[in-house]
Amino acid sequence: MEKDSLIVLSGGMDSVTMLYDKIDRIALAVNFIYGSNHNLRELECARLHCKKLGVELLEIHLDFMGEYFHSSLLEGAEAIPDGNYEDENMRSTVVPFRNGIMLATAAGLAESRGLRTVMLANHGGDHTIYPDCTPEFIAAMDAAISAGTYENLSLYAPYTNLTKTEIAKIGKSLNIDYSTTYSCYKGGKYHCGQCGTCCERREALAQAGITDTTIYEDITD
Repeated sequence: MEKDSLIVLSGGMDSVTMLYDKIDRIALAVNFIYGSNHNLRELECARLHCKKLGVELLEIHLDFMGEYFHSSLLEGAEAIPDGNYEDENMRSTVVPFRNGIMLATAAGLAESRGLRTVMLANHGGDHTIYPDCTPEFIAAMDAAISAGTYENLSLYAPYTNLTKTEIAKIGKSLNIDYSTTYSCYKGGKYHCGQCGTCCERREALAQAGITDTTIYEDITD
């Protein structure tokens, strides 16, 4: 299969799964550094997996987002609420139009490199919190990317309606070591174990039948 695709690779569970799942199509990965609490922890993971698979990784700074946008994800570990991923308080972690900005940049980069597709690993669990992860947003961005490029590039987001558990099961079939991915919104050396993404991570790995070797800081049983 022709390697005609660029993947937006954070270094978290979902995008790393897609990297392995769609490796036959991926010519380039891009990681966006925008000032989130967990950016650099994720970046370490993105670098590790791209090196392992021999995929070129570009690291693009979007410093203006961290400087001008409002979100608890940009304001330090203490700003991140604890609790389940779907709880109302997780809305504070929304970075306004983050995926739109990243996808616009990725589309321009892909066309510059002669690639035809931009891949994004959003998933169904994001829909209730993040408006730039919904099926409606993906369809609209796909249309915009196609209309706005000479070669009519496309947006490919096959995990849009999958759960985190379903993605973890794909990863299990590919023998992905999820301890080499990062999820925690607080961005510490180890996962906190209590924020929404940590709770979601634990649940997905357990439901997928994967032994969770992630190191968590919390002391709950």
